[in-house]
Amino acid sequence: MIKKRITAHIAKKEKKEIKITTDFIRLDSALKLADIVQTGGIAKMLISDGEIKVNSEVCLQRGKKLHKGDSFEYKNTVFEVV
Repeated sequence: MIKKRITAHIAKKEKKEIKITTDFIRLDSALKLADIVQTGGIAKMLISDGEIKVNSEVCLQRGKKLHKGDSFEYKNTVFEVV
């Protein structure tokens, strides 16, 4: 029997901060502020396709309110609301 070693490379996630001056920001607006999307329509598509995670869980709510301390993730980048 031949044994093979399988290795996996886990990419490190990049971290960025999104600064807000209000109590909260809606998820679709946060995506625009982070320069992930240029329009709300594109934000809606990313969110409805399940490509955005909020606090490590897939979020399908376009109007989800993000408060300071919350984070959202797209691809390998985590954005923290500060």
